[in-house]
Amino acid sequence: MTEITQSTRARFDKEVAKYPADQRQSAVMACLAIVQQEQGWVSPESEQAVAEHLGMPTIAVHEVTTFYNMYNQKPVGKFKLNVCTNLPCQLRGGGTALAHLEKRLGIRMGETSADGLFTLQQSECLGACADAPVMLVNDRNMCSFMSHERLDQMIEGLKQAEQQS
Repeated sequence: MTEITQSTRARFDKEVAKYPADQRQSAVMACLAIVQQEQGWVSPESEQAVAEHLGMPTIAVHEVTTFYNMYNQKPVGKFKLNVCTNLPCQLRGGGTALAHLEKRLGIRMGETSADGLFTLQQSECLGACADAPVMLVNDRNMCSFMSHERLDQMIEGLKQAEQQS
């Protein structure tokens, strides 16, 4: 775990400044996002540092970290793939998309590939039910209508992008 740097704390302060002085805790999600952006995941030590910075109990920060699946509680692959498995996506192939990715990547849901490139997770509703099955790559890029062919193309594209970087 990398220590929280002064530049990170300055970024925290920019988020805290958006709220009234007596409501600094409101910046908890933004501070956790900063930690994850910089370190790739939110460690217990990072949760403690955020709690101290915001003047709140560490358990309250941990509750936020564990409630939202966008916060990684352990190191993940370079590409985190969240497949929606909520009912509308399940009815339109979400479960088979997840199973296809498990087979294709040689990992089970919740695991990271041996090369460290892919972590496969399920997620609740991503708000694009009409485009099912859907998935979110690295908590930012929504992918819709994910047939097996499109999943294979995406995996190959991500591998190629990694080789070129």
